[in-house]
Amino acid sequence: MNTAILLIGGNLGDRTRNLQQAVQLIAANAGNIVKISSLYQTAPWGSVDQPDYLNQGIQISTEMDALTLLHTLLEIERKIGRIRQEKWGSRVIDIDLIFFNDEKIALPELKIPHPQMQHRQFVLVPLQEIIPDYVHPVLHKTVDELLRECADELSALKVNQDQD
Repeated sequence: MNTAILLIGGNLGDRTRNLQQAVQLIAANAGNIVKISSLYQTAPWGSVDQPDYLNQGIQISTEMDALTLLHTLLEIERKIGRIRQEKWGSRVIDIDLIFFNDEKIALPELKIPHPQMQHRQFVLVPLQEIIPDYVHPVLHKTVDELLRECADELSALKVNQDQD
């Protein structure tokens, strides 16, 4: 079995429902949910003229290899209504594959570990909740250490699960 760490998020429509649907589809199609973080609200990264995001970290156990998992996650995004239009633009759902075991993968369509995750609180805060001691296979620092060193000023705030 493989361990994959995902970050899901979105800022369009019923954000909470979209994340719940993503979790259900991940569990049904990608692997067993091992851990799941609280929901976190964050300001948008990159293109700031858009609604705030809800984000959530997920650890799964899967029999899929990383590339098969990526294609499964992209199909889940499509089922929920994701249309890829602009980089850092608003979206119904986004499912990022952050870590896959301790692997380092550099393909045109997949980079593991996610190359910018250490610079983004919206990734690190949910992951710190579920895998604080996980060691980044390139930077050789734990998620907890990466969060303490993160200079990102866009905080990730835990939200009430009933909010949206």
